[in-house]
Amino acid sequence: VNPPVGAFNAALNTALTNMNNGSKILLGAVLGGLMSIDFGGPFNKAAYVFGTAALASGNYEVMAAVMVGGMVPPIAIALSTTFCPKKWTPDERRNGIVNYIMGLCFVTEGAIPYAAADPLRVLPSCVIGAALSGALSMTFGCALRAPHGGIFVFPVVDHAVMYCVALAVGSVVGAVILSLLKKTRTEE
Repeated sequence: VNPPVGAFNAALNTALTNMNNGSKILLGAVLGGLMSIDFGGPFNKAAYVFGTAALASGNYEVMAAVMVGGMVPPIAIALSTTFCPKKWTPDERRNGIVNYIMGLCFVTEGAIPYAAADPLRVLPSCVIGAALSGALSMTFGCALRAPHGGIFVFPVVDHAVMYCVALAVGSVVGAVILSLLKKTRTEE
């Protein structure tokens, strides 16, 4: 398994490096989206490793886009479970509250149970919201010098207010799309 995965990661890293020389907004969108494709899996980890490598080379905008993209999925799900409760089971609504905390702490994996239960609705919603946040982070020139931390590192983010705007916009858009895609549940 390791050689194909290693080859895939090398190819993805090369593609991201080539994008780094082009449109920053497109790179931010791709990195944000990658953080939401598999919630801690190989795509997510490839984007995260690319972000930490960018930190080492002095490019702090990349890590900002990576982190905001990873924060969106759990927050989008939490918003949907809060504001569209009829779309979710009682357990999903109850557990959705935890996703606020997980998202704010940059723990993308909080979205996994929801994606596993309904991947065709959850994944596209989260990817779109996260890609939008990553693109906005780059647009606003946000920069982050820490490789992790969620809201706890916001005080050291360049353009922190606009970073919060990027996070909020992507999370709300993801939640709206998810809520529109989800079917209203009928009580058994």
